[in-house]
Amino acid sequence: MEKAGLNDKTETITGREALMRALKAEGVTTIFGYPGGSIMPVYDSLYEYTRGEKKAFNHILVRHEQGAVHAAQGFARVSGQVGVAIVTSGPGATNTLTGVADAMLDSTPLVVIAGQVGIGALGTDAFQEVDLVGVAQPISKWSYQIRHADDVAWAVSRAFYIARSGRPGPVVLDFPKNAQEHTCEWTGPAHVNFVRSYVPYPTPKSESIAQAAKLINESKRPLALVGQGVELADAHEELKELIEKADIPVGRTLLGLSALSSRHPLNMGMLGMHGQYALNMKTQEADVIIAIGMRFSDRVTGLPSTYARQAKIIHLDIDKAEIDKCIKTDVAVIGDCKVTLPAITKLLNRNDHTEWKKSFEPYTQMEREQVVEPAIHPTEGPLLMGEVVNVVAEATKGDAVLVTDVGQNQMLSARYFHYNKKRSIVTSGGLGTMGFGMPAAIGATFGAPDRTVCMFCGDGGFQMNIQELGTIMEQQAPVKMIMLNNNYLGNVRQWQDMFWDGHRSFTSMLNPQYELIARAYGIPYAVVVDRKDLAAAVERMLATAGPFLLECAIKEDADVMPMTAPGKSVDEMMLRF
Repeated sequence: MEKAGLNDKTETITGREALMRALKAEGVTTIFGYPGGSIMPVYDSLYEYTRGEKKAFNHILVRHEQGAVHAAQGFARVSGQVGVAIVTSGPGATNTLTGVADAMLDSTPLVVIAGQVGIGALGTDAFQEVDLVGVAQPISKWSYQIRHADDVAWAVSRAFYIARSGRPGPVVLDFPKNAQEHTCEWTGPAHVNFVRSYVPYPTPKSESIAQAAKLINESKRPLALVGQGVELADAHEELKELIEKADIPVGRTLLGLSALSSRHPLNMGMLGMHGQYALNMKTQEADVIIAIGMRFSDRVTGLPSTYARQAKIIHLDIDKAEIDKCIKTDVAVIGDCKVTLPAITKLLNRNDHTEWKKSFEPYTQMEREQVVEPAIHPTEGPLLMGEVVNVVAEATKGDAVLVTDVGQNQMLSARYFHYNKKRSIVTSGGLGTMGFGMPAAIGATFGAPDRTVCMFCGDGGFQMNIQELGTIMEQQAPVKMIMLNNNYLGNVRQWQDMFWDGHRSFTSMLNPQYELIARAYGIPYAVVVDRKDLAAAVERMLATAGPFLLECAIKEDADVMPMTAPGKSVDEMMLRF
């Protein structure tokens, strides 16, 4: 039963007290938030639950509600837990919606709890009133208004169940002020593990498993495309068993980069617009493509009508809605890949695709000579983004968490960073949210406190949520911020140069003195202009306890290559512009 309590002991408590107990019952330990009028009763209860004998939560005061939800995303992505943000009504709630949409597209489990004006004032255009449920519904997994204190325990349990189960995603709870203050009879936390018409873990069909295995066994040129679904299902070992038994080369999506170690011999790199040249070219030669927990984004497929027309497509996904949405599937295996991968592996023949794998090498070598080496080991001219990423990657030995902002910094750090451990990349994939990086990195330091967190950003994205330096200062969150400063909105500038006749329309940036900003927040800072100083500056940054801002003066007009231009086939990838 959805509303069943755990015991029969009855106690009269307020709705806000019920919220505290319900969150505690869900295993919540960290909350990111920002108080305000309509959520003040909840914050009064938080006062008790963050100190003294009742202490259950660590509350992180952010400097903007968008920062709260991105921090909750970063926390969730590295920890595997549900991220939690608490904000007030009106602008407080609407400020979270970019993060809610971001989490929806990137399948990140979140619960956002927002204050709301009292029930009696709803619909009167009361101060800081907004129809949050209506606004959030299209961009969340579930949105709900808790109108009565009696419903708090049930609503919270249901929210966490929906957020974390199946294909994860964000849930928004709208909590009117009177429901926070009114009383209810508390018999214990609810335990929701069933929602009518919601099937988070569909049972895989045995015939689909058999058909997939048959295609893979008969394949001469198989290629696996691995997405974040493997990370979300914690199916890393199951993935390795399948690809190693059948000897299948692997490409990884942006969000799936740490689903397989960078060092694995079957790892061929990153897919997509700025991915590895060999992967894009060989996609058009593969006879079977096994897509595992990925959604065939347009940034992976290029022109859909020309994508892998020669290949049989096997699509493993927990969400039936992804099947045939972008690319026509020959065999659909619906279910949790923690279950479907071993089921297929059991039916596979042990295989050897040495010649197929060797055919990648000429393309890989061409890219290394024309793109990779000039990007990471330049010998003259200004600093390049790729070489900065490479130095940090080498220094952290593949053990750090990479957090990125959006733009050129994102693509180059994703390409040249190293991933030895699972849940090692936090980036805004589907929505491409500039300003994501800094607050997400803060959240990551709380979600993985034993790991180094390196956040790469451009000068544009850094300023979009620059106020979160205050959160870093207060928490002494050990975020290693590497700002790749080219005085441009670099990705837009690149597209303007390539596709808009070089009209650099409003992409040049007049930037502040970041050293003074860092000093104002008490954050250690260094700037690198000459590459001879780079290694020492990175070493100093990593050796410094707590946060650090490393500003790197980057060549202004450097481009991210290789690239598949919009509207082009994946095998029309450019190595240079």
